[in-house]
Formats: sequence, structure tokens, C-alpha cells
Amino acid sequence: MEHISKYLTKDIKLSSYDDKLFKSDLIFDDHMLIWFISGETKIIQADTVFYFKTGDIFLIPRNLLATIINYPKNGMPHKTVVMHLSTERLKKFYEKIEIDKKHTVEQKIYSFNNHPLLESCLASVIPYFDLEGDFPENIASLKITEAISILREIDKNVDNILANFDEPGKVDLISFMERNFMFNMPIEKLGYLTGRSLSTFNRDFKKHFSTTPQKWLTHKRLELAYYQLAEKKKKPIDVYLEVGFEDLSHFSFAFKKQYGVSPTQLL
Repeated sequence: MEHISKYLTKDIKLSSYDDKLFKSDLIFDDHMLIWFISGETKIIQADTVFYFKTGDIFLIPRNLLATIINYPKNGMPHKTVVMHLSTERLKKFYEKIEIDKKHTVEQKIYSFNNHPLLESCLASVIPYFDLEGDFPENIASLKITEAISILREIDKNVDNILANFDEPGKVDLISFMERNFMFNMPIEKLGYLTGRSLSTFNRDFKKHFSTTPQKWLTHKRLELAYYQLAEKKKKPIDVYLEVGFEDLSHFSFAFKKQYGVSPTQLL
């Protein structure tokens, strides 16, 4: 697989995947504003699936768990312009702005498909990727400030996302894990998202589930896979990535160990 990333700065990049697909389980430290030039992306959350294609623009909030599968499409690579809206940059943007936080906005992906203002802003950075030498930080900052200003213009509630600098608070561990077990995250990240240190997370997990996180996660992912194969009649190649496995052969081995049959025997 050939993956090419060109960076104007650490916060603006042009990303291209030329092979069959690229999958990752992600939790971003920054808000991510993404514009599709070509290709297709499937984004899986705990209870929602999104499909994005050429021309689509969307915002992924920070600390949002998602499985992202990128595909080339119609002979074209999976190609996007990505802007990182970092907490540091957003704090500077909002320090002189009075905002009225009306309510807590749901942690979800926000779609701004084919919006001319946003599309024009993101398309305007593409010629700069061919420049030799370093891209001026002051111009990059202007471009990101422009994008933030446009987001605020077209969605009056976006301040509740962009100007929220709180860290995750302590949440109910059982409900969080039951909802998010299919995301292949490091245990440290899962602890962070539940408002716990790694040691506290492991201790609380053992208390509630009477086993280790790794064993419980594998069992739950295979349970979901069994349901997808036996009831939904999906193929193993379409299931293993979505339930949190990285490799088809490892998935098949673990599945047979738990159920005594291979995934293909359920078809």
C-alpha cells in the first residue's frame, strides 16, 4: 500500500492512499476537519455508520472513538485535505470571543457536505502543497482561522464543540465498555476516556467484569462477529475489521478457538 502525506504545517496535510483500503481505530487529540477530493470512507461509531465520498466535508471532534476504513474508488486514490483544529489554536481563537454555551452538544461527526464556503477554503490550500521550502506559519494560521470562522457561520452550535476544552470525566465503566468494545484502542486510551488512570481502570475493570480487559474485549468482539456471520450472513472479510481485529488470520484463529468452528463454516 502506498500512503502519501504532504504537510504544509503539522496542522494541514494532503493525504492519499492508493491501495485497496486502509483501516484504523482512532481517537483524535484534535478536532479534524476533512474534505474529500476522491475515494470513499466508512466511519463506524458505537451505534452509527457514516459513508463519505468525493466532495463531502466533515468534522470529527476530539476524543471521539471511531473505526475508519478508507477506500479508493473508481480508479482514484483515497485523497483528502485534513485540518487539525488543535486545542492550543482554538484557545487563542476564543480568548477574545464571548460565547454562550447553551447546552452540551452530542459527541458525533458533523457533516457539511459540499458547502461552498468551506470547500473554497479547503481547496485554496491545495496549490501550496507544490511549494518548495517551508510554508509560512502565519498564512497557515490564517487558513485555519478562516475555516473556524466559516464553521461558526454555518453552524451556530459549533462553539459548544470547538470551545469545549474539558478533559473526559469519570464515566460508568460497564456502559462505556459495552458500547465501545469494538474499537481497537490501547488500554491507556480507554482508561483516559473513562476518566481513569491506567491502574485505576484495570482495578475497576477487574472489579466489574472479573477478568482482564484483553480477555473480555476478545470475547465480546468474537461474540459480535458470530452474530454478524450467523445472523446477518456477512462474510469474514467484511466483519473482522469492524469488530476490532487487525488481521484476518488472527481473527479466524481466535474465532475457532472460542467457537470450535472457523468463520467460513458459518456461511
